[in-house]
Amino acid sequence: MFLDSTPRVLSIQSHVVHGYVGNKSAVFPLQLLGFEVDAINTVQFSTHGAYPHRHKGTILKIEEMDTIFEGLQLNGVDYYTHFLTGYSMSPDSLKKITQIIKKLREKNPNLIYVCDPVMGDNGEMYVPEAILPIYRDIVIPLADIITPNQFEAQWITGLEMKDLAGALKVIDALHNKGAKTVVLSSTILGDEKSMISIASNKASCYQILIPKIDATFIGTGDLFASLFLAWSYKTKNNLKLTLEKTIATLQHIVRDTYEKARAIQPTGIMSPALLELKLIPNKATIEDPQIIIKCKEVRL
Repeated sequence: MFLDSTPRVLSIQSHVVHGYVGNKSAVFPLQLLGFEVDAINTVQFSTHGAYPHRHKGTILKIEEMDTIFEGLQLNGVDYYTHFLTGYSMSPDSLKKITQIIKKLREKNPNLIYVCDPVMGDNGEMYVPEAILPIYRDIVIPLADIITPNQFEAQWITGLEMKDLAGALKVIDALHNKGAKTVVLSSTILGDEKSMISIASNKASCYQILIPKIDATFIGTGDLFASLFLAWSYKTKNNLKLTLEKTIATLQHIVRDTYEKARAIQPTGIMSPALLELKLIPNKATIEDPQIIIKCKEVRL
């Protein structure tokens, strides 16, 4: 165990050389917010999947993940306060991650596990379908906080959400699977101008509007999960304030990214390179987000 009180995160998810998804999107904000972060990269690709030449790079083998984690154990640096997982390409790697969770909890029974069950969006699954039952039956019951988008939540529960009542049924089903805090990072339950994010910890539930921007951004879910982890800790699990600060940060970064991209290309569909999240220029916002949109309490 480390003697100082600095929170420590082990983050296992994807990595890209150029751009901001996976660990590239999560590690920097966590560090700015005061966390020591150790990262294991499930893949290392040149860019994310929105570029025309996809998946150029390497995939971490199970035995390589085993060796890396064994090294942390042997050197006595495997004590963490938080565990964060995101994109995993294979059922076997996800099963290995569940073994790591259990070993980390042997070292620290109070470990907080934040799971972003990355499977797809907008009805399209971009991982093998065999991953779904592992998330549903093995991973989610181990998680303290889960941050699925609408489609991932529907796949995990087998339920549809066409309105707020449907969303609350999905959230309740996820709680019943073992997740203490359920956060729908984005849903299409709003209107033509806004999406909705919903967070519940059984005792309370809040929704918040997310203004729509006419562009597709990659890595926002990874950023959302890392921010929610950080602000949960920093606000002492104040669900309302955590959701407000997470959305305030995310929206400022997305809006700034869009405006800078449009300054370069005023019309037409913008390239993935132009829409890479602008994390570095928004360091101050990550550290101290200004809340503009407030949460609204939802009766469970």
